[in-house]
Amino acid sequence: MTGTQSVERTTELIGLVVRAEVPMTYTDLVAATGLPRSTVSRLLGAIERGGLVERDASGAYRGGRLFAEYATRFDRVDELVRVAHAHLVDLADETGETVNLAVAWGAHVAHVDQVDARFVIGSVNWVNIDVPSHCSALGKVMQAWGAVRRPIGRLEIRTPHSISTHADLEAELERTRLRGYALTRGELEEGLDGIAVPVRNTADTVIAALGVSGPTFRIGERRPQIAERLQVHAAGISDDLVRRSRY
Repeated sequence: MTGTQSVERTTELIGLVVRAEVPMTYTDLVAATGLPRSTVSRLLGAIERGGLVERDASGAYRGGRLFAEYATRFDRVDELVRVAHAHLVDLADETGETVNLAVAWGAHVAHVDQVDARFVIGSVNWVNIDVPSHCSALGKVMQAWGAVRRPIGRLEIRTPHSISTHADLEAELERTRLRGYALTRGELEEGLDGIAVPVRNTADTVIAALGVSGPTFRIGERRPQIAERLQVHAAGISDDLVRRSRY
């Protein structure tokens, strides 16, 4: 059996198990695929070890823990967005600037919700846009509190103000932890500033970052005031999540 055949047959087995309305037995899977019993046994063993399928008390196969973890992750992000959105709206009203919510997605920082600024200048939709996390206030928060790993290799330089060395990044993350919020000053785009704070769950783990961004000429000396409002709303999101008992 070639590598391609093995992948195709493994995929077929996973598909049969996951789509089945009730758990499928080993005999069911042999009959459904028409494969030799030894092949089905070997492939099932591999995907069971990988968490893609698991056996119930009777020994029949059902979808494994990886599918449950994947579904739970989406459910949690959806719940987080539902809970946090009102706070994003209030922050946008209070600051007049764009407000974003971001979460860790593997090694990346994913923007999952946004409320736009009341101004045309500075209103960019960042949802689903991949940006270097060390150039973003949201990304700095997620790195500073260990929600995503530090970048490896050469740092991407977006503007002359971008952090260019790992030593400088580590120093910046330490400053972020000490003051309780992250700042960017023209590091992603010249003339664009950002401020972000961590959002925590009941275990005091950082699960998201809440941020405000806008042109330097509007953010300017308002950074401490905006940071304070961000911290108030981040605490509010955490309190709301506790009440819903999802985190």
